[in-house]
Amino acid sequence: MTMIPKFGLPILALGLTSLAASVSAETIPIAIGHQSMCTDTYTAGIVIKELGLLEKYLPTDGDYADVEYDISWADYSSGGPITNQMLANKLNFGVMGDYPLIVNGAKFQETESLRTLYVAGTGYNLKGSGNAIVVPVDSDIYSITELEGMEVSTPVGSAAWGMLLKAMADNGIATDQYVLKNQSPAVGAANIAAGKIDAHSDFCPWSEIMEFRETGRKIYDGSETGVPYLHGVVVREDFAQEYPEVVTAFVMAVYEAGDWIREDPMRAVTMMEGWTGVEKEVLYLYFSVGGHLTLDPTIKPEWTEALKFNHGVLVQEVSVPPLDFDAWITEDYVKAAYEALGEDYEAEKAIAVDPAVANAGLPLEIWHAREGILTFDDAPSFLAAMAEIQMEASKVNATYVYDVDTGLKLFGKTAFWVQSGDDFTTFLRKGEAEEFAAANGGTLIEFEDAILGFMPTEG
Repeated sequence: MTMIPKFGLPILALGLTSLAASVSAETIPIAIGHQSMCTDTYTAGIVIKELGLLEKYLPTDGDYADVEYDISWADYSSGGPITNQMLANKLNFGVMGDYPLIVNGAKFQETESLRTLYVAGTGYNLKGSGNAIVVPVDSDIYSITELEGMEVSTPVGSAAWGMLLKAMADNGIATDQYVLKNQSPAVGAANIAAGKIDAHSDFCPWSEIMEFRETGRKIYDGSETGVPYLHGVVVREDFAQEYPEVVTAFVMAVYEAGDWIREDPMRAVTMMEGWTGVEKEVLYLYFSVGGHLTLDPTIKPEWTEALKFNHGVLVQEVSVPPLDFDAWITEDYVKAAYEALGEDYEAEKAIAVDPAVANAGLPLEIWHAREGILTFDDAPSFLAAMAEIQMEASKVNATYVYDVDTGLKLFGKTAFWVQSGDDFTTFLRKGEAEEFAAANGGTLIEFEDAILGFMPTEG
């Protein structure tokens, strides 16, 4: 990325109509609602905040020469409250997931005069992974079809809530056939750990937090919905019309935040752990090479189609208001940001990363507490290394493998392992592992037992 210093972006060059003709000696408040416990919002939230990236790109000359900026950040547990605060004119920007984005746009358009604009993405998973349904680790439930009649919690209004509605409908479970409870991510995770709820549906990275802490087990991944998982940025239209250069500066900061993470994922996850409290090993599952998230501010046609589809789900399930997507989605600001940064917007917009393709052949990884990330080209060498590490009584922070079908990155300890002769295959879902084993003369095997097979025998 071409780095550029602080400067005021020429209004004509951006092709945007500015109503900020006389903002001299003015203080411009910029209030941003973000989610430090939702990984897919980090490039428009915690990273920009902690690295001061917005300050770097805000215009400081021309009409903005004498302007002072009052930047404030408000941290929320999910997207719904951000929309409420934007409606109350207490926030200018909101960063949230697909279903909350839709509710945001629809609720604003339901008013007589207020509107928001969807101006940029933050990240995505083309397969839909990011949301998931988790059960207590010792539960005997392994399929979403077993949740009929059960108590299931979710942060209502979140991306995980929307995914849950669709997933249940896809599996023939109507809303009156299970008990839906509204629980925040932290409360839901605590109830899973205590065995006080049958299942909990949540967004990234809560499912993986529960897996890493060995309190929960994933039974349904968002990739099974067949709809891309994405997050993005909305801004109040009145603010965008008055200060279009500020909105463009914000998107420029989003772009650099993604570059910063890609430049050194290990540095990024270590620093983000300090900012958020989310374990770096969990964050690595999302932000490393082959991780769940593709960081990308572009607004792709696939995203518009996915959002329209998700809106249809909400209309059917909870009667969400109509949404005029043509009036809501605008690429003006993200295109202006790419132009100012010297980047090719159309080229990046045309790329949609499919984990099944992009992750094929990536090495398995061991995060050794002392030596860092160790990579292995195949499962036998990976398991042999784990056996050696265990014999040395060395500490392993985490291990990472890939689902053979979707290409999704998994914790080695939570994947379902199949041994077929000398070969090992890893799966996200138990049912698919069992089917593969039956078709290939294989056997389901626990991760620790697979390692044990590579321990040297006495004599």
